[in-house]
Amino acid sequence: MTEPATSEVTQASARLVWQTGTVEQVVADTPTVKSFFIRVPAWHRFRAGQHVDVRLTAPDGYQAERSYSIGSAPEDDLVELVIEKLAEGEVSGFFHDVVQAGDTVELRGPIGGHFVWGPGDGGPILLVGGGSGVVPLMSILRHRMNVGPQVTAALIYSVRHFDEVIFRDELFRRVETDPNFRLWLTVTRETAGHSLARSGRVDGALVSAVLAAFGGAAPACTYVCGSNAFVDTASRLLLDMGVPFASIKTERYGGDPARDTAVPVAES
Repeated sequence: MTEPATSEVTQASARLVWQTGTVEQVVADTPTVKSFFIRVPAWHRFRAGQHVDVRLTAPDGYQAERSYSIGSAPEDDLVELVIEKLAEGEVSGFFHDVVQAGDTVELRGPIGGHFVWGPGDGGPILLVGGGSGVVPLMSILRHRMNVGPQVTAALIYSVRHFDEVIFRDELFRRVETDPNFRLWLTVTRETAGHSLARSGRVDGALVSAVLAAFGGAAPACTYVCGSNAFVDTASRLLLDMGVPFASIKTERYGGDPARDTAVPVAES
């Protein structure tokens, strides 16, 4: 990947200031995931796939920061952060247990210039997400629908349980209304029990079926997002099935799993 010029890095860093946003709506997506729709007055236009830093400050001055992917499309007025509540997550726990409409939060961004898609990148687009790794992929899907609905896109989405499917209603609706979008939803720890879902892990047979649906055209852009283990497995399968290495972009959720899931720098 070509590195940006030093002046470009300096200018980008100068723009990343902490801003105060107002939470306008909170929506429960799953039993452990909520979407927070935030209005940021001085928000900069972002690219689909980017993330933001969020900062909480306690009365005693203690601060905690985490990074969260943006789920909304660049065209949307509000920034949608989709946050999963983790058992020991101090920031995710605060959002789930305390934050409500009308509250203010500090954030800065947008951040990240690798794990992104725009109409100039073309297609077909192959998206592969595990758990909450679907969030930046949904931003890409939403942006694609707004600016390039003719671009073919497919989403492989793996979850442990069916009730953990984030954006479930929207994804199922897109299957019915978007002729250029295909969804492969796979549930790993129970019987799927739905016509649009299968049971089992992401494997070679699934990847082969998805690639065949492209009609023989290799994906121009492939995005894989999830836990370290998920990204390793999925990326290896994609390469084994002939997906060009240069087309694959990955983003891993790393750090201490007992704390909040953070979005690190994307990899090639």
